[in-house]
Amino acid sequence: MGLLENISSPEDLRSLSQDQMNTLAQEIREFLIKHVAQTGGHLGPNLGVVELTLGIHRVFNSPEDSIIFDTGHQSYVHKLVTGRQDFHTLRQKGGLAGYPDRSESIHDIVESSHASSSLSWADGISRAHALQGKSEHYTVALIGDGALTGGMAWEAVNNIAADKNRRVVIIVNDNGRSYAPTVGGFANHMAELQQEFQKHLDSVRLDRRYDRTLDKMRRGLQSTGPLGQMLYRGLHGMKAGLKDIVVPNGLFEDLGMKYVGPIDGHDQEAVEQALKSAKNFAGPVIVHAITEKGHGYAPARAHEDDQFHAVGKIDPNTGMPLSSSGGQSWTSVFAQEIKDIADEREDIVGITGAMLIPVGLKPMAQAHPERVIDVGIAEQHAVAMSAGLAYGGLHPVIALYATFLNRGFDQLLMDVALHKAGVTIVLDRSGITGPDGPSHHGMWDLALLQFIPGLYLAAPRDELTLREELREAVNINNAPTVIRYPKGNVGEPIAAIERCEDGVDVLARNGDRDERTGQRDVLIVSVGALAPLALEVSEALAQAQVTSTVIDPRWVMPVADSVVEAAREHRIVVVLEDGVRAGGVGARIRQMMRSHGVDTALNEVGLPVEFIAHASRGEIFEDVGLTVEKITADTLAQLAGQMVPYARTKGEKPNHAKK
Repeated sequence: MGLLENISSPEDLRSLSQDQMNTLAQEIREFLIKHVAQTGGHLGPNLGVVELTLGIHRVFNSPEDSIIFDTGHQSYVHKLVTGRQDFHTLRQKGGLAGYPDRSESIHDIVESSHASSSLSWADGISRAHALQGKSEHYTVALIGDGALTGGMAWEAVNNIAADKNRRVVIIVNDNGRSYAPTVGGFANHMAELQQEFQKHLDSVRLDRRYDRTLDKMRRGLQSTGPLGQMLYRGLHGMKAGLKDIVVPNGLFEDLGMKYVGPIDGHDQEAVEQALKSAKNFAGPVIVHAITEKGHGYAPARAHEDDQFHAVGKIDPNTGMPLSSSGGQSWTSVFAQEIKDIADEREDIVGITGAMLIPVGLKPMAQAHPERVIDVGIAEQHAVAMSAGLAYGGLHPVIALYATFLNRGFDQLLMDVALHKAGVTIVLDRSGITGPDGPSHHGMWDLALLQFIPGLYLAAPRDELTLREELREAVNINNAPTVIRYPKGNVGEPIAAIERCEDGVDVLARNGDRDERTGQRDVLIVSVGALAPLALEVSEALAQAQVTSTVIDPRWVMPVADSVVEAAREHRIVVVLEDGVRAGGVGARIRQMMRSHGVDTALNEVGLPVEFIAHASRGEIFEDVGLTVEKITADTLAQLAGQMVPYARTKGEKPNHAKK
């Protein structure tokens, strides 16, 4: 039996020797490679934080001391040493979450996977401790993997540093993949020369007597008059200059925080010594650790793009994927089309928030490197900056995961929309994303965007409509445009049988109109990639002798006139969308119908206003009722007057009043 199998809580770590800790670290890496290879997940980041996580749990006392991960995809090792070693169903329905989850353990605090927020949490938790007389408790934040490129992190540092007695320890996981080479590259180059010296230097600088001695010298020299004050300024300036040459800590200490490092984040003894020194200081401290993403796993280290940041199921020996998706992804279609558009137009500028490859901007960056901007994890800045680019005569295209649009909402409303800026935002992984859970589902955008004046919102259903809607979007230069599509592969092409003058596509008509009323029974409005589901529902209704029409608005904002007129000509409207029902596309269409005097019943079929747990996309659709069977059954009940909203009675003529 290995050491890991005997670890059920952080307390079990404290009796181990350093040799045993090194053995345990190796066992953990072997465990992660074996199990994450079977399920998929964030492998590289967790291989890089083994010693840091073990050190945190050896030095601090969770849950009395609060431990926060930024982002939470670095928490697998934390889960292992807090009693959660069943990784067989990691990120699967009913299994362990891929991020911290309070329902799993009292050791988990922050569940969100949105980066750069941990230090604000640390500020709040440590303030709460102080206000409640619990100042002996520590708040520890492990931040890295790009999170320090987010401005909110620095806002929090500014606040934490203002209180010299706050017991906050910030561990910067510098893996050379985020803010390198400015800090990471220099730290790596100097690490071998500095570390032995640094161990002793830090033990002095983190001793309260060091600060008291310096303060006494300052007061003594300044009290002797102009000569003493001049001498103090000279000595202080020389000390600061030498310190910044020897130790790259100027930025942090200029903000008023003690700095430890850089240390080798894979040297267990060095990690623990640094954390003990930080703890003993009993004030705000930053510990700078140099790590390697994918450490100890050759295939990850050799993977140039992202060191296996996130993997699917792989061969643990080679790191090669066990299966290929076999199709073309939505992301790859966008990647090729935006590159082609950039080839044709010199005013197109791509913007990404530290996700060049995942959102598909790499081909454009390779062809036009001067016209692709990576702002880091700084969505607010990306959106506001895009307004400036548009003002300067360019057309920015911001590519984001849909869930991260939330972070730039104010800038979209007040910087882009208010100024009628021609900016295109492309939202990848919209709707239900699956295994990454509540904070990664891109299910909020359809509702969030509804009340932005002048905004155009498109939801393509297949490859062709993605390409054409993207081109339409970048031709709009006096308003913001948004294109959204889901995670995964593009399905088969879905041809329209008719395109209306305002761009709405008719995908199917099943059955003839009623001879007396001129109506069909059901109008199915399909939003984006739900078109196959809409067509299946139409066929199922036909089996029940119910007539229907299926339309794809293509541009769901603003609502096209032909959608409202089609609603008038049916007994009930059913809107299928993969966003929250409240305030979504269906609600917007219903409002437009009422404003035009159309009283046809409308049923919004979408996602509940809930934080939806991790599971596969299909499992979640089954749970929330986005299935052929559920939608068909509900629609038949509404047509029969057995379920609200009640459809217009068969034979009853529609209200032709127009506003």
